[in-house]
Amino acid sequence: MHRTMAEPGWRELYKPKLVTVLREGYGLRDLRADLVAGLTVAIVALPLSMAIAIASGVTPDRGLYTAIVGGFLVSLLGGSRFQIGGPAGAFIVLVAASVERLGVGGMALAVILSGLILMTIGALRLGTFIKYIPYPVTVGFTAGIAVIIAASQARDLLGLTLPGKEPGPFVPKLLALGQALPTLNPAALGTAVATIALIVLLRRWRPQWPVLLIAVAAASVVAALAHLPVETIGTRFGGIPRSLPAPHLPPVSPDLVLAVLPDAVAFALLGAIESLLSAVVADGMTGRRHRANAELVAQGVANIASALCGGICVTGTIARTATNVRAGARGPVSGMAHAVFLALFMAVAAPLASYIPLPALAAVLAIVAWNMAEKHAFGLLLRASWGDAAVLLSTFLLTVLRDLTLGIVVGFATGSLLFIHRMAGTLRIEGGIPLVAPDVADRAGPLPDQPQTRDDDILVFRLSGAFFFGAAAGVSALFDRIAARPRAYVLDLTAVPLLDSTAVTVIDGLAAKARKQGAVVAIALADPEARRLLLTQGLKPPRVHVGRTLDQALVRARRALGRPGDQPDTDHEAA
Repeated sequence: MHRTMAEPGWRELYKPKLVTVLREGYGLRDLRADLVAGLTVAIVALPLSMAIAIASGVTPDRGLYTAIVGGFLVSLLGGSRFQIGGPAGAFIVLVAASVERLGVGGMALAVILSGLILMTIGALRLGTFIKYIPYPVTVGFTAGIAVIIAASQARDLLGLTLPGKEPGPFVPKLLALGQALPTLNPAALGTAVATIALIVLLRRWRPQWPVLLIAVAAASVVAALAHLPVETIGTRFGGIPRSLPAPHLPPVSPDLVLAVLPDAVAFALLGAIESLLSAVVADGMTGRRHRANAELVAQGVANIASALCGGICVTGTIARTATNVRAGARGPVSGMAHAVFLALFMAVAAPLASYIPLPALAAVLAIVAWNMAEKHAFGLLLRASWGDAAVLLSTFLLTVLRDLTLGIVVGFATGSLLFIHRMAGTLRIEGGIPLVAPDVADRAGPLPDQPQTRDDDILVFRLSGAFFFGAAAGVSALFDRIAARPRAYVLDLTAVPLLDSTAVTVIDGLAAKARKQGAVVAIALADPEARRLLLTQGLKPPRVHVGRTLDQALVRARRALGRPGDQPDTDHEAA
């Protein structure tokens, strides 16, 4: 009798981590630690959220709405203790392209639909499948996004003046920026360089300080006091409001839903990958374990709410989540507190945001892009193997030159084909099967001897490794080339961990060949599931005889030939 551990129920799978933390016992000391961690993360998120929104082609306040509304709900409902939700640099490319093509309303509708898709993925318990994204694909699209983010910030970093709208595609963007180089603004470049230098120096000297906020604040003070001729949030966007807007639906129509659906799928796919990667990072730092499907449902709710309140895409953010852990967070309350602190900052200090120079925010994103590009991992994968390098480069180049979705799809497909190729190469056939000579060139020399394992006209050979569709063609060709005409074929598949329907079809072909010769086929196969698969496809006595061990298969082969076996047959024939 087989005993299996009871699978967790629906309530356990989708229970927010906040409930778990509160039930474990949550005291005043925990609350104090979470408030400190939340304040620390909010200080980091304040300039970053505005910078990401601007780079995404929307106003800076939308980045704050995303961090406040989305960040609060991710922590309230999510399946990770330490996840911090908000706008992420990885979405800059997708959101900017969506805004350019569909407008802000169309982008908001795509975010709402992506939230519904994420909730569906979580409800169907598909969150665990996200881990099957190959590592070279993750590194490739992350590096590609970093390159695109850096290119998108060149205009503000250098203070360039473009005659028209900045192109979206990578190559036309570089050409337009190159043509605009004569308009370079030394004040903007100086502000950006000084901001980057201050961030780098402070991270080395005082890494525990809120480096990004200090650098942006210092740049704002210097630009205002020196009256530097640089663009600011106030000159380009007119400042930011003090409060959240009332929830409202974007325009909806059947045609618009169909138009935004590809963007919604891309948002959901990237959101699932980013949020679960971030949760895995938090687990690695804390020794905890997140609930993947609960996290995806929470991400879906957060995206819907963010779009209704004027925000953009929400996902788990790796850097802010790591900051939350390092700041001593005890649970999801820190993420909720981070959202509340951001709302207070916006209510109190919104007028001051008008003085922030855009080159300083561009410098912040340049640092983000540099950190996003996993340069060491990229180099290691290039040297690891030709297959990993092919997956990495195809994902990276397509992400940069075409779009992120195509890069992930092609990278995943390439990685899957590489996996099939490698798995097919693990199948080994032993037993010295006598083969028909292959076609060779004239005067190519004699063929090597083909050893064989035979006993009383019984040909025995052993397969080890995965026997599936990727390896089936090679095994089928081998069966067709068997030169011997034994009275019985015995296949030892006890070392085959995987057998699929294509492999069973190949075995059926061997059975058909044996029947024409008046021979029998016996199989040694211990896996009950594989034995059931054989039965399902009609491979049962007298067509094929199946035993659990090689000895049992030999006994059955001899019995089918009218020769009693040397050992008693204790296993019952499959029926």
